[in-house]
Amino acid sequence: MARTSAARTATRSRGEAPGKRLPKAERREQLLETAEQIVREEGTEALTLGHLAERAGVSKPIAYEHFETRSGLLIALARQIDDRQVAALLDALKRTQKRLEDVARVVSAAYMHCCATVGPQWFAILAALKGDEQMDAAERELLDRYVTIYRDALAPCVQLSKRDLHLRCVAIIGAAEALAAEMFRGRADESAAAKALESLIVRWLSKAG
Repeated sequence: MARTSAARTATRSRGEAPGKRLPKAERREQLLETAEQIVREEGTEALTLGHLAERAGVSKPIAYEHFETRSGLLIALARQIDDRQVAALLDALKRTQKRLEDVARVVSAAYMHCCATVGPQWFAILAALKGDEQMDAAERELLDRYVTIYRDALAPCVQLSKRDLHLRCVAIIGAAEALAAEMFRGRADESAAAKALESLIVRWLSKAG
């Protein structure tokens, strides 16, 4: 069925004025913001380069120029969201004493706050990354980044080998994802999920050896 003129007008209103040209970096930022909005409103299945171009009010070649493929778009979107989360976490850690309880509290609160801010679409994007070699590699890269940050933040607080601490941080992130899922299901609020993760980290690492 053909779309009505009102629907086309509404679509353009979420993009930009026809004919407006943006510098490449600003255009990419606009496209990624629009992509995040699509995922939030319509789900990851709706996120195609064609639909992105329509919602952003640009031609398809512009979307393809920036991301080449749907996989490239999903990876770029995941990295942008992750960059925001990591920046907030690192900023909080700079102001935190090197005590296990303090670091556990900060990383737990930061993780749950970021999840609550981004919403369940973050896990939808991660799920969408599973599917081909390029996207699987991107998902592993995001996980490894968090493991490294957690390991480096916790290392001064515990007496564990680098390898043992690395493995425990992998487990901590798995637990964090499970708690965030409970939060999105309405079974825990942000504060309770953060407190549970904090307690788990302290218990796992306070007597580690």
